[in-house]
Amino acid sequence: VKVCEQTLQLCKDCNDEKALIDSLKNLSTRRSQKSKAVGALIQKAIPWVLKGEDGGYLPIDVSNEVEKKHREELVVVLRDITDGKIFLEAERARLTRALATIKEEDGDVSGAADVLQEVHVETYGSLSKREKVEFILEQIRLTLGKKDYVRAAIVCDKINRKAIAEDGMEGEKIRFFELMTEYHRHEKDAFELAKDYHSIYSTTTLQENESQWREPLQNTVVFLALSPYSMDQQEMLNRVSVDPKMEKLDACRELVKLLLKKEIVNYPLPHAAELENMSAFTDGGEDLTLHWKKTFHKRIVQHNIRVVSLYYRRIKGRRLAQLLKLSPDELEKEIASMVSNGEVYAKIDRPSDIVRFSQTKNPETVLTDWAGDISSLMHLVETTSHLINKENMTQ
Repeated sequence: VKVCEQTLQLCKDCNDEKALIDSLKNLSTRRSQKSKAVGALIQKAIPWVLKGEDGGYLPIDVSNEVEKKHREELVVVLRDITDGKIFLEAERARLTRALATIKEEDGDVSGAADVLQEVHVETYGSLSKREKVEFILEQIRLTLGKKDYVRAAIVCDKINRKAIAEDGMEGEKIRFFELMTEYHRHEKDAFELAKDYHSIYSTTTLQENESQWREPLQNTVVFLALSPYSMDQQEMLNRVSVDPKMEKLDACRELVKLLLKKEIVNYPLPHAAELENMSAFTDGGEDLTLHWKKTFHKRIVQHNIRVVSLYYRRIKGRRLAQLLKLSPDELEKEIASMVSNGEVYAKIDRPSDIVRFSQTKNPETVLTDWAGDISSLMHLVETTSHLINKENMTQ
């Protein structure tokens, strides 16, 4: 071990980079070389390419292109030596991140992402939970940076949600869900975006500072409004509506109230301008902003159609279009879409211009419903009589 270390030190003192690399290769590949000697070689050489103590992954600063080239060559050689050696897993992970950082600094984001993807850090037993999470987060960031969204979705599944929810992992949790918002914004998945921002908002370290929790909570409400109607969406809306911090967000509070009421909502909303200036709408470019605005109008129309279906068994198409402030063609298109998705039951009689929201029941169904109602009524009467007799007996 001492001979190996002194050999490397002599090469370094002489500033002979070629001899240093050749010595590393020869000593590490020597037949029957002890694992302690190989480990000593790596530990001796790592401070010459990486900053900081154990766990640091940032490459050392260089002043010219020659030093930069030597630094990259040395990192590559050290990575090759650690390949396949279980006792050097942590060092390989550090060197891989350093090489990815070097490539990213050179503008090769795709190359940096490819380098990180070669390492399956989730299988490394010598790394701590935090180090694994940080490495995977870096993989996600670079994969998104090269616009490989399919692979990004696969890498995201490697993150254990329970692990980042633990105390002391708040920074990693926020960083992970911020990366997820970038992915789900590309997918235009409003409900997943709402869950991402709510996870960021629920982080304990953000609760004390209004400037930190305000935007995630606003975005949660906006993306819930942009989400398709579902039981999960309604449950989350009800949960957000009772949050005490909503009292400080007037526009969001009113929006949630409107969506939870069984009443027709007039579009545009009173706070529409304020809502559309929030980062939920503006982030992602003009095309995405336009998409969210159209989707917002569509969700309001769908809400209104659901409300009308609760109060009307049938209604004239012209009257319904007037109530919803839509043209007959737009109304028909939206109703057809909701029926296709199973959100409402409706039939349109074009010649008569009538929209039916109640399903015609056959005699057997009517009789079954009547029998069920009578049975419930008799059970209620019997229970009441029993309680009255019980009360009379106790007097």
